This record gives sequence, C-alpha cells and structure tokens, in this order.
Amino acid sequence: MAHNHAHPHDGNQKRLMAALLVTTLFMLAEVAGGLISGSLALLADAGHMLTDTAALLMALLAVKFAQRKPNARHTFGLLRLTTLAAFINAIALLVITVLIVWEALQRFFHPQAVTGGLMLVVAVAGLLANIFAFWLLHHGSEEKNLNVRAAALHVMGDLLGSVGAIIAAIVIMTTGWTPIDPILSLLVSLLVVRSGWKLLRESLHELLEGAPKAINVDKLKRELTQAIAEVRNVHHVHLWQVGEKPLLTLHVQVIPPYDHDGLLRQIHVWLHQHYQIAHATVQMEYQPCSGLDCELCETGAPHQQVEGTVLEHEHPHGAHSGHHH
Repeated sequence: MAHNHAHPHDGNQKRLMAALLVTTLFMLAEVAGGLISGSLALLADAGHMLTDTAALLMALLAVKFAQRKPNARHTFGLLRLTTLAAFINAIALLVITVLIVWEALQRFFHPQAVTGGLMLVVAVAGLLANIFAFWLLHHGSEEKNLNVRAAALHVMGDLLGSVGAIIAAIVIMTTGWTPIDPILSLLVSLLVVRSGWKLLRESLHELLEGAPKAINVDKLKRELTQAIAEVRNVHHVHLWQVGEKPLLTLHVQVIPPYDHDGLLRQIHVWLHQHYQIAHATVQMEYQPCSGLDCELCETGAPHQQVEGTVLEHEHPHGAHSGHHH
C-alpha cells in the first residue's frame, strides 16, 4: 500500500515544479512590463506572482519533506509541514494584497501615465501562463491536498489579475482613461482576499487540531452504534487531521463479545469503509465510563477495564498494517 500512496506525492511534486518554473519566468516578465509601461495592474499581478513563486517553492519543499518516513521524534513524519506551508502562503497572499490595495489608492491621488499596448501584450502572455499553471495545480488536487490548493489559489489570484490587466489595457488604449488601472487592481485584490481568508481559516483549523469538516463526529458515533449490534455507546471521540490523513481515538462500550479481536477488527473496517479513517485507536469497554461525558481531563475513578487492562489497540494480528496507509 505504501507503493500506491507514493504516486500522488510524485504527481504533485512534478506539477508544482512545472508551475514554479512557469510562474517565475512570467513574474519577471510582468515586473519588467509593469515598470516600463507604468501599469499598476501589471505590477499587482506581478506581486501576486511573486508570492506565487514563494508559495510554490514552499509547497514543493513541504511535499518533499512530507515523504520522509516517521521516526521516534516525529511519529507522524513531517506531514504537518504541508498545512504549515498553506498557512504561511495564505498570510503572504493577504499581506501582498493589502500592499497592492494601498498602492491603488495612492494612484487615485497621483495618476500615472500608462502604455496600453505593452501592457496588453504582457497581460495576455501572463494570462496564458497563469491558465497553464492553474491547470497543472488543479489536476494535482484530486486528493484534496491543502498545500496544492494553497498554491492553486495563488495562481487563481494571478489569473484574475491578468484578466483585470487586459481589460484595463483595452480601456486605456481606446479611451485613455488611466484610473481604470488602479480600479481593476483594487477589485481583483478584494476578490483574492476572500479566498485567501478562507484558506487561512482552513489551515489554522487543521493546525489547531480541528476535526476535518468532511466528518461529522456526532453522525459517526450514531452510525457506528447502529451499524454494529454489539456496540452500545461511542464516546470520548477525538478526531483530527495530519496532512491528508484523518486520525481518530474513541471509547466504545460493547456487549462482551465472543470474539474480541473480531469485533475490534469489524469496528476498524467500518471506520475505514465509511469514513476513510485508516488510523484509529479504539478502547473497548464492557461498562460505562465513570465520568458523565468521559472527558479527556477526567481525574475521577479509572474506567472499567477488560480483564484488568485498558484496551487501546490498533488493528490486531496485522489488521492495522493492512488498513494504515
């Protein structure tokens, strides 16, 4: 299974590398074009592409580090680096957008001449480059990789910026009205802020050990109780995510089973099939927890134990290794 798991990382790495090359080249082209033509829209797009270059580089490094095997010091490996990179990317995107908005406001008070023809040529070339880069990254995000989505979001901001620059160039060439340049820069920046803020919240949620939004904990507890006859109650559930892996610990009060290991394996298989949770720690109990809600910080009497030992098993007899990707 480890062999299959490596392919998405390899695909993401190649796409990130190609997108990084394309973005870097056209960032330099837009900087030059913006300075020569005097277009803020081009410079705004180049500013987004500058953060794209850093974002893609961090994403590439994060994907590379995430492939390192777990060790005694980092038992989950370095998967969390991808989320951290997405968080930094979101902050960088918001900061650069604020700077562009500030410059756009200054342009209203101090208009500058803009060369529409050169602006249009560079903007069209930038649009094509951004479309290509976004296509690369979009096709690399089937596994809902937050880090690749972060990089794709940066490129989407550039794509919108290129469209704005093209519109501004056409208006300037046909009417000579230069305020359209900072106006469109301002509108594009505001659109990107919305997406950047969403990404910031998502990555921060994961860094704070929040439960994956795709999994409803209450629904999981209810369905597990209904699906397996021996399960009386599911409680003390803790769900979080590392990289793309959802992780789960829970207590399960059960009717004393004829085949203890078989029931434990059945619970693991159900979690994997219905919620794609391949790494779970299940504590089986024959009596209710001593606390009202069985809280993590509980300091009262210990839980009722099975045969004198608290059972905290992964998949027994090789079942864990078969389901843990």
